[in-house]
Amino acid sequence: MGLAFISTLGLIAPTLANWQQAQRQTIVHGVQAVLMCNGLFTSHRSLTQVFDQELKYLEPPRFDGARGTAAKGPYQVNWASRSVMVGTDSPETAVTAIFREGFSCMVLPPATQATPEVLLGLPEAPTPFPRDVTAAVDWPYGEQVVIEQPDDVDQAALQQAAEWAFEPAVAEQMTVSLLITRGEQVLLERYAPGFDATTRTRTWSTAKSIASTLIGMLVEDGLLSLDDPLPIDWLPKLAVPETDPRVGITLRHVLHMASGLYPVDSSRMEYQSGSGLAYWAGESSAIEARRRGLVRMPGTFWDYENYDTLLAIYAMRRVLPDVQSYLNYPNQRLLKKLGMHQTLIGADRFGDFILSSQVYSNARDLGRLGLLYLNKGVWRGERLISKDWIDFIRTPAPVSTNPRGQYGGQWWLVPNDRTDIPKGAYATAGSRGQFVIVVPSHQVVIVRRGLDYGLKGFNLWDLTREVLKAMPPTR
Repeated sequence: MGLAFISTLGLIAPTLANWQQAQRQTIVHGVQAVLMCNGLFTSHRSLTQVFDQELKYLEPPRFDGARGTAAKGPYQVNWASRSVMVGTDSPETAVTAIFREGFSCMVLPPATQATPEVLLGLPEAPTPFPRDVTAAVDWPYGEQVVIEQPDDVDQAALQQAAEWAFEPAVAEQMTVSLLITRGEQVLLERYAPGFDATTRTRTWSTAKSIASTLIGMLVEDGLLSLDDPLPIDWLPKLAVPETDPRVGITLRHVLHMASGLYPVDSSRMEYQSGSGLAYWAGESSAIEARRRGLVRMPGTFWDYENYDTLLAIYAMRRVLPDVQSYLNYPNQRLLKKLGMHQTLIGADRFGDFILSSQVYSNARDLGRLGLLYLNKGVWRGERLISKDWIDFIRTPAPVSTNPRGQYGGQWWLVPNDRTDIPKGAYATAGSRGQFVIVVPSHQVVIVRRGLDYGLKGFNLWDLTREVLKAMPPTR
């Protein structure tokens, strides 16, 4: 009996290890497939550019090296269907990402090709809106940008700030675009070679601040409430759902990254399990988010979790009348009104927005988002976000583990120990250096897009310090 038991354990261990390795390899394939697909068909960049820049952060030690080169590798690009399959040498873990108009690239399950039958099962794109109607309209409502040089702005200091951003001492930092505005004036706009005002790149977690904006609109409409339980059908379902301890989790808790649910991403498992399976391996972004068990009292501990944001987005889907209303909501309520015509919000193959990371945008569109907040939620005379919501996202989450008081409602705040930045500033922040910084005291919005890699990340507050050297506060 004992020997049989030991023998069984001996069989289970390698089987589990093999399964974990296969899952990890699937995600490695998926990461490259998604970045290649979006680099080619969303950003309209070349294979050489994609391998040199988008895929650069796949170098060891995080992964086992990038899969191939721009000339060849175990991948297949289908230009007709606008799809990329990576892992053609190991079909069971191969992953295909396919560009879907209105969504950016969508991930299929492992070992699935982009056949007509598979495509028929994917969600319908949001209602499109014309993207050329603002070409001749002045900024910020259109694409006609004139660089202003006000007398009270030190142009030499402003250019020094740009040089500081584009020519850092750390090779791992790569700025691809920088936009600086004051009020509705554009003070500086600059792009790296190979990029321009139309180039869309992934926002990574800057998407969370876009998600928070949409959630705030639903709160203003009375469809969601910060302190009511999330309208979530938790999994696995209990015979008496009211007895599920997760029913005490509120919208405020998940927006503060304090749901109390089992942490995955913050325990460095994002490229092996958790939301990584939705980002890169074709799994649902909503199902697994609802399966996590409660391990702490909600509102007592800060864990930076993609799934917390995705729970808020799932709640958005639950309170809207139907699937098409949900899919149209970001365009109708935010993107179209701001003229963010180049911005695409990605979704999984089940039709759930991956608004914790999967948004593709450019510097000007993100500048408009920042300007909306600078204008206290008003755009062209219409209030899109309430003052109360802006106060909420700018207030530190009241959790003892909130790092240096620098996290609000899916927006980042000036750390407690920084004395060289106006305390009222706040910002979005995404992996690889995606920042939208709002500085009300100077009426300034700073957008920095990057393709950083490695461990020495670009510091958004240092950039803010350098930019503000060029101008006095306006109030």
